[in-house]
Amino acid sequence: MKEFLTSIIDFFYFPFKSFMPLKTYRYAACGGGNLLLDIILYFLCFNFVLYKQDLDLGFIVFSPHIAALFIVFPITFTTGFLLNKYITFEESNLASRTQFVRYFMVAMGAISMNYILMKFFVDFIGFYPTPPRILSTIISVIYSYVLQNKFTFKVNK
Repeated sequence: MKEFLTSIIDFFYFPFKSFMPLKTYRYAACGGGNLLLDIILYFLCFNFVLYKQDLDLGFIVFSPHIAALFIVFPITFTTGFLLNKYITFEESNLASRTQFVRYFMVAMGAISMNYILMKFFVDFIGFYPTPPRILSTIISVIYSYVLQNKFTFKVNK
């Protein structure tokens, strides 16, 4: 599966070759695919699973835009880790457990950033949830790339 996905991603690398390193391209392709999955799942969850209604767990109530964020997170966390580990940062020689723990820490920072931005844009400013979700994700992608490259999947020499 790894070879199949890598060959598909790399097939489209040619137009970007002159101005983007392969690793950056792979990160953008994998991250873009995972981002698209995240946005689609978020939209479906917000509109058709939660029906734009609060999620009452008995001990806490989540607004639908925040509930959708937390429902989708485990799915895209898992796919993001696997894509980064096996396609983007395959040269990393850190132990898988170390990578996973570090990826989790970076992801917690990203989801915290997403939560704060969503609360701000939706609850305080009053925007419809999907565009702020896209914006907050773009910001967290930049944050994540820097930390994934320099911390999570760094290569020990």
